Amino acid sequence: MDREQIAKFIGTPELSIAAAMEKIDRNAKGILFIIDEQRRLLGSVTDGDIRRWILKTGDLTSSVEDAMTKNPRSLFLKERSKAKRLMESESIKALPLLNLDCTIADIILRESSGEERHQVSAGTMLSDVPLVIMAGGRGTRLYPYTKILPKPLIPVADMPIIERIINSFTWYGIHKIYITVNYKKNMIRSYFSDLNPDYEIRYVEEDRPLGTGGSLKLINEKFELPVIVSNCDALISADYGDLYEHHRESGNRITVVSALKNIVVPYGVLKPGKNGEVLEMEEKPKHSYFINTGIYVIDPDIIDLIPENVMFHMTHLMEAVLKDGGKVGIYPVSEDSFLDMGEFSEMKRMEEKLNLAGQ
Repeated sequence: MDREQIAKFIGTPELSIAAAMEKIDRNAKGILFIIDEQRRLLGSVTDGDIRRWILKTGDLTSSVEDAMTKNPRSLFLKERSKAKRLMESESIKALPLLNLDCTIADIILRESSGEERHQVSAGTMLSDVPLVIMAGGRGTRLYPYTKILPKPLIPVADMPIIERIINSFTWYGIHKIYITVNYKKNMIRSYFSDLNPDYEIRYVEEDRPLGTGGSLKLINEKFELPVIVSNCDALISADYGDLYEHHRESGNRITVVSALKNIVVPYGVLKPGKNGEVLEMEEKPKHSYFINTGIYVIDPDIIDLIPENVMFHMTHLMEAVLKDGGKVGIYPVSEDSFLDMGEFSEMKRMEEKLNLAGQ
C-alpha cells in the first residue's frame, strides 16, 4: 500500500467522532488507525467502537482518542510473513506493519468473501423474526417514474429496490415478510409471483393510506418477537443481527436506525452582536445530525397503541410510546452506510454506490 492509500486509514487524536466516521466511510474498511505527531501508532477505532461510544454518550464532538482501542494488533515490517496467519486466526480485517520506530510502514487488508459473510450472518440468525416492509406509498417525489411503476419496483442498478431490501435481510435468515401495499399493488404482487422467491410473502392491503404506523394495525397476527419495520426506499449497510440484539438488550420499545448526516453551510457565517457588530466568523461550517432512516425494531405489544383506521405514522407511534413511559432509542450508522432513493439525487447516489460495490 502506497503512502496515499495509507493516508485513508490514519487519523490523529484531535479528530472528532463525526470526522472519524466520515474517514472510515471513505476507506470502506470499517477501521481507522490513530497516530501521534511523530506518526507512531497510538490506537485504532472501528465503526463498532464509534457506535458504542455514541450509544454511551450521544457525543459527536469528542476526540476520537476517547473511543479508540489503545495498542491495537500490529506487526513489525520484518514480520510480514506472519500477517496472514494472524489475520485469519483473529479475524483481523486490517493490520498495520510498523517500522522499528513504530511508525506505520504498510497496512495489509483482508478481503471478505461472500461465503465468509454468510457464515457471519449464520451466527446471528433471525429466522423467527418478522419483517414488515411499507410499500403502499405513491412515491410522489419520484414522479413521473412512479406514474408508471410503484416506487418499490423502480430498479436500482438492475434490481427493484424492494428486492434489494429483502435480500439484505434474508442474509440473516429472515424468511417471513409482510408487505403493506396500496398504490399499484397488483404490479407488486405480479412481480413477486413471477420471481417465485424462497421466502414467504404476506400482503397487507390498505384500502386507503394509513401511514407507516397505521398499516401495522392491519396485520392480523399477534407477534411474539420484536418486529423489524422498513420503508421500501432505503438500504443500510449494517449487521441486522447486531441491531436486533442491541434492541433486545437496550430496553428500547422502539429502536430507530439512525444515520449520521453532515450538512455544510456553503457560505461564511457571521455571529452578530449589539449594533450589528460582528462577534465571530466561521467559513463554511459543518453541522452533524442523526437522521431517521425509516428502519425500526419495535416491541410487538406497542402495536396496541396504534388506533384503527386512522392515519398514523411511526413518529406518532414514538410519541405514544414516550407518553406511555416507554423508551425510544437509536442504533447509529455512518452517513455512507445509508442509501436512500426517495429523491432523484439520492437515487443516483445509490446506483453509483451499488455499482462501486460490484452489485
